[in-house]
This record gives sequence, structure tokens and C-alpha cells, in this order.
Amino acid sequence: MQDFTPRQIVKELDKYIVGQDKAKRALAVALRNRYRRQQLPPEIRDEVMPKNLMLIGPTGVGKTELARRLSKLVDAPFIKVEATKFTEVGYVGHDVESIVRELVETSVNMVHMKAMDRVKEEAEKAANERLINYLVRQSPKYKVLQEELESLADSEQESAAASTKKVVLERKMKRQRKRMAQMLAERRLDDEIVEIEVDPDPDLYSVVDIFADIGDSDESEDATPLFSLDQSNRKRSRKVSVAEARRILVQEEAQKMIDFDAVIDEGVQKAEQDGIVFIDEIDKLISNGYDSNADVSGEGVQRDLLPIVEGSNVVTRYGTVKTDHILFIAAGAFHDSKPSDLIPELQGRFPLRVELEDLDAEDLKAILVEPDNSLIKQYQALLGTEGVELEFTPDGIDEIARFAHEMNLKMENIGARRLQTVMERVLEDVAFDATDLEDKHVRIDRAYVKARLENLIENEDLSRFIL
Repeated sequence: MQDFTPRQIVKELDKYIVGQDKAKRALAVALRNRYRRQQLPPEIRDEVMPKNLMLIGPTGVGKTELARRLSKLVDAPFIKVEATKFTEVGYVGHDVESIVRELVETSVNMVHMKAMDRVKEEAEKAANERLINYLVRQSPKYKVLQEELESLADSEQESAAASTKKVVLERKMKRQRKRMAQMLAERRLDDEIVEIEVDPDPDLYSVVDIFADIGDSDESEDATPLFSLDQSNRKRSRKVSVAEARRILVQEEAQKMIDFDAVIDEGVQKAEQDGIVFIDEIDKLISNGYDSNADVSGEGVQRDLLPIVEGSNVVTRYGTVKTDHILFIAAGAFHDSKPSDLIPELQGRFPLRVELEDLDAEDLKAILVEPDNSLIKQYQALLGTEGVELEFTPDGIDEIARFAHEMNLKMENIGARRLQTVMERVLEDVAFDATDLEDKHVRIDRAYVKARLENLIENEDLSRFIL
């Protein structure tokens, strides 16, 4: 994080999100303040609380993407939750503390995957040795040599001839093993079937699974662990392809090399100090004056959120987690309400409020071409796998942006998401016929776009159905 100044953070966000400079600046400062807090003496550090933000703006203008890209930039644990999920029909809805539990799960998994990557090379070597052992033991030629060697060992003869034969057999077995190792390295055996011994459920290698029941176990001294890492007495045989066997054995060997206590400690620490929680649709928790039951439920969720946002201790399967320094980013459209309609206590926990701007035709045009992951680049790459070369002319891009903006004005404004539906409509024929096209160069100009969208513009009912 120390490598990113606020200006550099904004520059990185510019690669993926068009416009919204105010929001980018506010998020960049909030993120940089985390690094600044960590440089403070311990006695002051714990007193500095994160400056939570509230992003205000219609759907599709980049609220979620800003938060997600921010977390990726500094490799921070990130989760997105819908505020309405806690008021769904049911006897109680969802437990608000599950937000913190989910964040910790995400954080621990992140640390676990990094630990797996660190030991991957060493694990691959160990797995290859095990795999070679399985392969040579199941080779008919090797079995014959092994049996001859064992018969010599069982006999009481210690003649020179027996000793010579033993040396010859060992050399042959060594050559057989070396040959098998070479074929394995060259991937010539990937489709062969091999029988290996594996731990139960080898596909479920997740630190979350391993410690899934720890939080619910009896903490008394007499409690029996619900899961033991020692599975040596529970091995089972399984016939799989060599390629699949390599994957399974690499996972097993990597697991043996990881200190799971350290993984959990680091995961919890990372969630507490670097975690980012994005609470979407927080405006839906505000009373609308019509449904009294919904009003009570929404206000109840606000009060449940309050201790989590302001800082409290939450019990998880990995122990108690403090939420004091988790960064919370709330978001909502606030069409029929305003942030001041939230309960005062919760308002005070989101001191920074940023209003995001609606997207006009020029913004939509920029979104189509400028970001590193722009829709045009995505479609060109996708159809490029079929040998199709898509050329978007400037007037074609203008027409797509103009049409998307017009549909946002006529119907519900869904922001940049409208571009996806429009692009799908424009490229529907090309995507369907890609493998059969004789001319693999397709030019998307204004005439091409109009021909495929004109009937939608004229028939508003049809456009509402499709878009």
C-alpha cells in the first residue's frame, strides 16, 4: 500500500472506470489513510477510525466497480452484500454479523491460496516423486524386476553370481524409473490411468473446509477435535488419469507444507486491518411510508448494522474478530429518499458522502473504448478465438453509445449496464455465425448498428421487452 499515493490510486482506477473523479479521490484518500494509520505509534494507531464512505448515485455508474477495483489494487479482502438481504421475507431474515464472518472467510481463503502458491514448486516435486512411485509399481516390467529382486533377497544364497544379478536388477529398475520420470515430465502419460492413494475428498482442499466446524465445537478440555489433519489411516484407493493424479497429489503435498494456524492468524489480521465491506442498496432500508412492516424491518437492520460499522467484536469460527478498522462503503440510488433519512446514529458512521454523476452519451462512448477491460476489447478477443476480426468505426461506436443513452432516458436508467444488452443485440448475428463466416473481417459502422437496432427504437414496447 505504501507504493500507492492518492494520485496513483486514482490513476489506477482510471484504467477501469470512466469519470467519477470525486468518488475516486475520496476512495483514494480513505485507502491512503489506512497506510498512514499503520505508521502511527501503537497508542495513537488504535484511536484512528476509518472514514467510511457513502456513494450516492443510480445503478450502473460504477459504485460497486470502484470498491472492487480498490480492494484488488491493494490485495485487500472484499465482500459485497445487499442490504435488502437482511430484510427478506422470512422469520428473521439474515444475521447481520454474517457480513463479518463472510469477510473473514474470504480473507483466510486469500491467505491460504497465497500459501499454496508459495509451496507449489516444492509440492510439485514431492508429488511427482509419489506419482512416479505409483506408475513404476503398476508397470508390468517393473513388477517382474521387483519380484526377481525380492526372490533373491529371500534366498539364503550369497554367491557372487547372486550379488551380480542383484546389481543388474537394481540398475534395470533405476533405468525403468528414470524412463518413467522422463515420460511424465514430457506429459506423455497424462491420459493413462493410474491407481493412487488419496485422502478423503481430495477435491475439498480449502482451509475453510478444514476448520469449518471448529467454531461450533465444544471448547471444554474433554472435547474431541471434529477434524484431524492426520488422515494417514483413512487413505483410499482411486483410479484417475495421470493428469488428474498430478493435480490431486500436488494439492495433498502442498497442504502438508502449510502452517494452518499461521494462515488463520494472518487471515483474521488481514480482515481486521485491511478488509473492505461494500453495502449496496442501503437506501432500501429507509421507510417509504407505505409498508409499515417493511419500515420496522428496515430500521431494525439499520440498528443491527450500527455496532458492526462503529466497531464491535464478532464471534467467528476462527475466533473473535474486531470490526473497528474495517472500511465500510455504503451505496444507494436514493431516488425516493435521501441519506439524512437513515437513522442518525448510522448516518454518523458514514461521514464521507460522494455523489456519483449520471452517464451521458460521451461517458458511455468512453466506457466502450477506454478501460483496459472495455466491452469492445472483450468482444474482439472473444470472437478473435474464432478467427473473426471485429472493426468498430468511430461512427459505429457513437451510434451504440447514443442508442444506449437514449434507452436509459426512455426506460429505467441502468447506466453502463445498458451497453452490454445493446452490444449483445448488435453482435448477435456475428456471434452466432462466427464459425461459418467466409469473410472473417466484420466492420461495425453506423449503418450496421442502425440496421440491427432501428426497429427497437421505433417499437418502444419491443425495446422494453428486450432491453
